[in-house]
Amino acid sequence: MEAQPLSMEHHPNKKVTFLDQGGDHEMKEMMVEVQLNGDAGNFSLLEPANVGHSGGLYDKPLSCFGCGIGWFSFVLGFAFPPLWYYATVLYFGNYYLKDPRERPGLAASAIAALICSIIVLISLLAVFC
Repeated sequence: MEAQPLSMEHHPNKKVTFLDQGGDHEMKEMMVEVQLNGDAGNFSLLEPANVGHSGGLYDKPLSCFGCGIGWFSFVLGFAFPPLWYYATVLYFGNYYLKDPRERPGLAASAIAALICSIIVLISLLAVFC
């Protein structure tokens, strides 16, 4: 589906104002500056201009090939289970506060460590009892 071009009658300025309604039902105004591409009187939005914005927390890639230490430990934990316990220590040590994107992978590794511990415990009970 192709986006329809904007005309200058609707947006005479290069700044476009959007209204965002919050959970408390108060109207909040947010200014977004966009670039307009004009060709023979037809205009289309390109991308927001980053005016006055520095690089954010989520602009840099995660460690371990971009998937994060949690998911990396989760996947490699199937071959080397102590990595699950390492990620569990990181999870309970609040490592994800440095980058919240790490939290799901660390939680998955903690759950995998718990399941692995239960399986090892049941196996040891079955062998020695």
